[in-house]
Amino acid sequence: MGQDDRPILVLDSGVGGLTVLREVRFKLPFERLVYVLDDAGFPYGAWEEGPLTDRLIALVGRQIDAHDPKAVLIACNTAFTLAGEALRKAFPGRVFVGTVPAIKPAAERTRSGLVSVLATPGTVRRAYTRDLIANFAKHCHVRLVGSDRLAEMTEAHLRGEAVPDEDLRAETEACFLEEKDGRRTDIVVLACTHYPFLTNRFREVAPWPVDWLDPAEAIARQLSRVVTQRNPGPSAYPDIAVFTTGQAEPAAVRLMAGFGLKVPA
Repeated sequence: MGQDDRPILVLDSGVGGLTVLREVRFKLPFERLVYVLDDAGFPYGAWEEGPLTDRLIALVGRQIDAHDPKAVLIACNTAFTLAGEALRKAFPGRVFVGTVPAIKPAAERTRSGLVSVLATPGTVRRAYTRDLIANFAKHCHVRLVGSDRLAEMTEAHLRGEAVPDEDLRAETEACFLEEKDGRRTDIVVLACTHYPFLTNRFREVAPWPVDWLDPAEAIARQLSRVVTQRNPGPSAYPDIAVFTTGQAEPAAVRLMAGFGLKVPA
């Protein structure tokens, strides 16, 4: 097999997609990665559907022109549940892998039948999310919990800023409102790629232990299935992070370096 040094493009509005990128590295260790951080559009959960879809199509088009990726991974539930179909129609010759709420595996794993989905308000509103519940979790009671603040709180946490327990508790307490016949919620689906960075903090403020379900490994596994032209050895090019504002603060550059990403000057 010859070397195919075209990169895999990983896109998110912020740092959340890094939770998926690290799993991609484990599954596909020799692939070159370009992480597109759309900080100019952050947070996606605050956008109206039409303008966000237009933005994503334009942004992905520019990145395809710039990098000619072998695959595009949309590492954001809000973006993919909204615009995944539109992106595939806009770029029919490209391979797309998306991120969707892990409702199916949660429904398969739960013992109590009570599942919560912690997401952005945008993901909670999507018909795509409701369809996942209807198709894969009919036997469960699924509670959708939308947070306006958790993505920004994750970004603050990774910058080393204090995120008080009471703020985290306020954003997650609605996940624990279901108790029926001695049963209670036993799985919380982390339906935003930012949230796994806070899993240990979530465990500390939760009223009882639950399985905090991170879909990153499953997403990386799906990517490994569809990337057929694999590099047999390390790439000659570095993995990079692209900021859509064109500016990266020193703390952001250090964070990217911690994930093996170089920010081009």
